[in-house]
Amino acid sequence: MKLYIGNKNYSSWSMRPWVMLKNAGIAFEEIKLRFDSMDAGSEFKNAIEKISPVGKVPVLVDGSLTVWDTLAIAEYAAETFPEKQLWPADKAQRARARSICAEMHSGFTNLRGACMMNIEASLHEVGALVLRDKPAVAADVKRIETIWSELLSVHGGPYLFGSRFTIADAYFAPVCMRFKTYELSAKPQIKAYIETIRNAPGVKDWIADALVEDDFREFEEPYRLKR
Repeated sequence: MKLYIGNKNYSSWSMRPWVMLKNAGIAFEEIKLRFDSMDAGSEFKNAIEKISPVGKVPVLVDGSLTVWDTLAIAEYAAETFPEKQLWPADKAQRARARSICAEMHSGFTNLRGACMMNIEASLHEVGALVLRDKPAVAADVKRIETIWSELLSVHGGPYLFGSRFTIADAYFAPVCMRFKTYELSAKPQIKAYIETIRNAPGVKDWIADALVEDDFREFEEPYRLKR
């Protein structure tokens, strides 16, 4: 299988399937397409549009099959590698896991817009101002804290559905990066979960790659001047 991704420091959507596959020990070839611009005619767009009908990353290619949505990639991997137990084993827990992944997939747009993923940055002051001045972002943060707290309390951690890293944890991994970069929560349980995710093998590898990427993209940097 081949997985097409964008810059690891910035591409939250790419991060989800990458850490899911990596953490489960599923072999794949990484193909990184460097962000230069999201505009039509850019090198990135010209490259990805040859692979994906929607012109976005991530994209999974398995033989003649192309899968270009993160949830579809997750479901395909779960069906192809059932022994990896990428979803929780219990039916009710699977339904809950799918529900929160779908909520993440389509929601939290205020948080996404105000706090773009930027793993190597430290923007705590920005986070404080965003939480103070943007009630919709604060509401997104509160909702995520509630999701995590409820699941960690019910299943006992360290991951959202117990002792196994699942698709749900992969789906919220980029959110953990945002919470860390912008210091969006001071709650001990939340901070502990963030560190658990950051130290999961696949996530740890992604972070390490992001930290040495050294590819400052101005259009992904609303809060920092060019270095």
